[in-house]
Order: sequence, then structure tokens, then C-alpha cells
Amino acid sequence: MKTINLILIGFGNIGKGFSTVLLQKEKFLAELGYKFNVRAICEWNGSIIDNDSNGINLNEVLELAKNKKFNEHKNFSKKTAKDVLEEVDADIALELTPGNIRTGEPGLSNIINALNSGKHVVTSNKSPIALKFNEIMELAKRHNKKILYEATVAGAIPLFNLCRETLQINTINNIYGIFNGTTNYILTKMTDEGTDFNTALKEAQELGYAERDASYDLNGYDTAVKVVIAANALIGRKINFSDVKISGITGITEEAIKLAKEHNYVIKLIGDCNKSEVSLRLIRKDSPLNIGGSLNAVMIDTDIAKDITIIGRGAGAIETSSSIFSDILKIAKEI
Repeated sequence: MKTINLILIGFGNIGKGFSTVLLQKEKFLAELGYKFNVRAICEWNGSIIDNDSNGINLNEVLELAKNKKFNEHKNFSKKTAKDVLEEVDADIALELTPGNIRTGEPGLSNIINALNSGKHVVTSNKSPIALKFNEIMELAKRHNKKILYEATVAGAIPLFNLCRETLQINTINNIYGIFNGTTNYILTKMTDEGTDFNTALKEAQELGYAERDASYDLNGYDTAVKVVIAANALIGRKINFSDVKISGITGITEEAIKLAKEHNYVIKLIGDCNKSEVSLRLIRKDSPLNIGGSLNAVMIDTDIAKDITIIGRGAGAIETSSSIFSDILKIAKEI
């Protein structure tokens, strides 16, 4: 049995979802030959550190977190993520904090500190990867460590693994599609049910698809970040967030949607890696990109396999953990 020691940085929805799946899949992982020990969990106000090397009891921490009592754990201290990364022996650091597209923090510093302390990194945090992709990849290379980020684009959809492994003989000409479930849900409601924009947004918020402040999604920024990551990682574009021309869905009208329907089109918010663009586009009703609800759909344009469309859940704490585990297991095989 190979023991892999982890540090979790961030215990919000993604961190809790990952921990839930780790407990749920413990037997399956053991059958693969792995025991994953969480040696530390870091939050904004301090950290829980395993002192006896047996791993933190995740059921206990999940229960405390549910009752907003994370800092009441017996091993809680005021130590920062930087302290923990320097002091705690671990193989992989999971950077699962929320992103800030202006600065990339705190994720950017966490990733840099993890690599500098000799740890592999798996992240679901889009902002650092979008802002400093080439710098982070170079740092990982210098330290002979891996940084993997399958969960940063399209949640549970295995975009990077598919392109790099199954499609490796192909030249990827472009990647484009629907990368944001919130905006797709709103546009679907407006198209299929004639719901007005504000009502559709309110429903999305009530269902948990949209934050109370949904501007990051509605203005196209979330899609743009994912375009930057996919363009850099899979097409070699070397673009920054500032290079992307961005428009969102706030200006969409019921009249525009009705007119599109009359001509057998739907309107979708599309991110396009080649054009470095996020924009509303007319999509034919019979297009594979005409998907409903909060789903994501990504089109991969290749030279050999031609067009491939992958559809799935682009968000969700449990769903996103599928991609996180994919990255962790890939690293575990090489440790």
C-alpha cells in the first residue's frame, strides 16, 4: 500500500466536496493500492495539522465545518498556509481556495510556496493559472514537480486528459464552447420558457447555480479565464486575461432570443480559444453546442479526429472532485 500525504488549502465547497468523496471512495482507492492521508487543512483564519502522521479525521472536520466551528478542532492553530507548506511533510498540496482574477491571490502565493517547498500541486483555482500560466509551469519544471489543473476548466469534464492522452496524435486547431453553467441556465430559461432575464437569474441563484453577486459569470469573466487556461495549455497560444475580448449576457433581450428562435437558432455565450474571445453567438438548434440547463459543452477541433464535443457538469463540489482525483492519481502513480 502506497501512502500519499496531502495538504488541503481551502475548505470551502470544493475542499469539503473533495473530502466527502475521499471518504466515500476510501475502499476503492485502497484496492488501487493507495492510502491518502490528509496531513493538514488550511483556512483563511488558521490550520488544522495532523500531529501523529495518521491523517486527519475528515468526518470530524466536516462536521465542525458544517456548524462553522472549524477553529474549534483540537489541533487548530493560527498557522498560515505558508507556515504549513514549509513545515508539514506532504507529497501533494491541493490549492482549493476561491480565485481573484485581478491578483490571483491567495492561490498564486500558495502554489508558488508549495512548489518551492518541494510539493506537487493540484488545483481547482482558475485565477492563478490564467494570470501566471507560463511562470508557474516554469517554476514547477525547475523544482521537478508537477502542477495539474484539470478542475479549473469545465468542472468534471476531462478536457485536458482527453486532449493530452486519448487525442495526443492530433493537432488541436481550436477549443470553443459553453464554459459557464450559470449563463447557460439563464439563456436556456429565456429561450425555452420565455422567462425574463431577472427572473431567470433569481431562479439560478435560488438553485445555487449563481452567486448572490453573479457579475463574474454574467459579464463573461469566468468564461474568459477558462479560455486563457485552455488556450495556453492545449493550443500554445501564450495569452493573458487582458488579451481576451469579453462580452457577457447582461445586454441580452427577449426580442433577440425570440428572433433567433424564429430562424432556428439559439443564443449562447461562447468562449473561443483561437479568437481569444467571449461573446454571444447564434448557434443552430441542431448544433451539439445547443445544450440546456447548467451544463457545459466544449468543442475540440482537431486535424485527425475532426470535431469532438464533450458535455457535462461544469461545476459542483462533488462533480469537480472527479477531476481533482484524476490529477492526484496521476501524480500518485509517479511518486
